[in-house]
Amino acid sequence: MKFLSSGKVKDLYAADEGQILFRFSDRVSAFDVKFKQDIPHKGEVLCKSAEFWFDKLDVPNHFVRRISDTEILVKKMRMLPIECVVRGYFYGSLVSRWKNGTVTMSKGTDTTLAAKLPEPIFDPTTKSEHDVPITKVKAIEQSLVTEKQYLWLEKSSIEIYKEMVKVADTAGFILADLKLEFGVLDEQITLGDSIGPDEYRLWPKDSFEPGKIQEAYDKQLLRDWLVSHDYQKQFIDQRSAGLEPAAPDIPPDIISMMTQRYITAYERLTGHSLS
Repeated sequence: MKFLSSGKVKDLYAADEGQILFRFSDRVSAFDVKFKQDIPHKGEVLCKSAEFWFDKLDVPNHFVRRISDTEILVKKMRMLPIECVVRGYFYGSLVSRWKNGTVTMSKGTDTTLAAKLPEPIFDPTTKSEHDVPITKVKAIEQSLVTEKQYLWLEKSSIEIYKEMVKVADTAGFILADLKLEFGVLDEQITLGDSIGPDEYRLWPKDSFEPGKIQEAYDKQLLRDWLVSHDYQKQFIDQRSAGLEPAAPDIPPDIISMMTQRYITAYERLTGHSLS
């Protein structure tokens, strides 16, 4: 197979009959910085999570089949150049953007950290090296999507989020937010890329408490460690100085905890053992 490209987490290869092979790795990145260490079993969790969600969700998608513990085949399609983010809780970048006045919350919204929003909101971003939140007006002005496509993406993304929330709730988790990608296949908008713990925030219900940093069963665990040690600020300062941010070594206990939580989340959500 011909190698096509390498992303933050997966490598893409051209397969036969208009298909692409996704090979998931154990690589990890946070705040657009790639780290030298791997997270054991992460690629397998991402691969099998993608298979689970594509089979579970009642929406057209590009998934064909899983061919190994870390590889899936998908149909090739023209991807739409926006990332469809749905937020159900007041958390992450939504909080900082609200504080600096770049986003407005609807009247009556509880702005306690991690508070549940009155209704899930569609909060898309551009697809670039550093994703930037974008409004409906800007997305249409920049010809990223048509108005009809935007409205379809908004409605469908929220519906998918609500469907996944039910699965997470049954498994004892809160699905705080979700990132989806779509493309066009045979003139139909189709769910693409992959869905797993790199695309959502997942919190255990039994430890959930608004007003504090939540226990993360996703990549947020690494982000929280970076923030607590001021690495996020260092990354911002280095980029401002025209430098490529230097990734610190991830402590062994954080690596071990990430592996454990990735596996636990997969097994509780799907009801399947990873092995």
